[in-house]
Amino acid sequence: MRKVLITGTAGFIGFHLAQLLLAEGVRVVGYDGMTPYYDPALKRRRHQILLQSPGFRCEEGMLEDMDRLQSLCEAEQPDMIVHLAAQAGVRYSLENPRAYVDANLTGTFNVMECARMLGVGHLLMASTSSVYGANTELPFRETDKTDHPLTLYAATKKANEAMAHSYAHLWKLPTTMFRFFTVYGPWGRPDMALFRFVRAALEGEAITVYNHGRMARDFTYVTDLVRGIRLLLDQPPALPGAGGEPIPGDSLSPVAPFRVVNIGNSTRVPLMEFIAEIERALGQDIRKDFTEMHKGDVPETWADCALLERLTGYRPQTTVREGVGRFVEWYRDYHQV
Repeated sequence: MRKVLITGTAGFIGFHLAQLLLAEGVRVVGYDGMTPYYDPALKRRRHQILLQSPGFRCEEGMLEDMDRLQSLCEAEQPDMIVHLAAQAGVRYSLENPRAYVDANLTGTFNVMECARMLGVGHLLMASTSSVYGANTELPFRETDKTDHPLTLYAATKKANEAMAHSYAHLWKLPTTMFRFFTVYGPWGRPDMALFRFVRAALEGEAITVYNHGRMARDFTYVTDLVRGIRLLLDQPPALPGAGGEPIPGDSLSPVAPFRVVNIGNSTRVPLMEFIAEIERALGQDIRKDFTEMHKGDVPETWADCALLERLTGYRPQTTVREGVGRFVEWYRDYHQV
C-alpha cells in the first residue's frame, strides 16, 4: 500500500485530497502548522474528520521547522509528497510579506530537501494562476511567459517553480507543479470570495465588488481539482528524450523530469454571473458596494487545461451553478443558518 505525505492537510485543498486518497486505501501522513491566517477551529475540524480514518496520521509543525519535518519524513518514508501548505492569499501578501518568504520560500526549500533525501518517486507541489501576472493572452497556457508577477505571493510561487526545476534537474527528481485557478467548495477558506459573499448575505451585509464587477475568473470546484491531482500522482514526468527535447505531453523541460500543469475548469465566468448564482442558491438578493480594482488583482483568469486532459484523460467540469449550490448547502449546515 502506498504512503503519501501531504503538507497542509488541515487546509481546504489538502483536506479534500486526503479524503480522496484515504477512500482509495492510500495511507496519508499529514503535516500542518495550524497558522492563524484564518480561524484554526475550521482547520482542526477538518483534521478531526480525517483522523476518523485509520489510514491517516498527522503532525503539527511549521514548514520552516526543518528538524521536525525531516524527522517525520525519515520516520514515515513516504513514497510520494504532495506539497500544498503555503501562506496563501493575494491581498494578505501586501500586509504581511514576510510570512510568504518564510513559508513559501524557506518552507518549500525544506520540503524539496526532504524529497531529495528520501528519493521519492514523485514530488507534486502547488503553484497558482497568479504567476501569469501581467500576461493578457487568454486562456493561460503552461508555456506562456510568467515573468511579471503582480504580488509577492505570485512571486514566491514563481520562485517555487524555478526552485523545483533546479532540483528536478540536479537530482533527477520527478516533479510536477500544478497551477490552481480560484478554487471553491465546501470546507473552503473564509477569506475567499464565495465564503465572504455568502456570509455577508446571510448576515444582511453588503459585499464589496472590485473593479465595479468587470472581472472574470476560472472558478474550479474543489473535488474536481483534487481529482486532477490524484490522477497526476500516477503520471510522474520522465527525463526528456536523448535529443534534449521535451517529450510531448510529458515534460516542459529539455533537461529535467519536470512539468507544470494547469488545473482549472477551462471556463471564463464573469464575476457578476458568479454573484447571481450565489443569489440564486440563497434565494435572496445581495447588496453590493462597487469599488475600484484592488491592488495586485488581475481582471481575468482562464485556464487552458489541454495538458491535464492529455496526461490523465480528465477535465474538470462541475458548473458554477452546481458548485455554488453545494457550497451554500454546506455553509448552512456547518453554521446552522
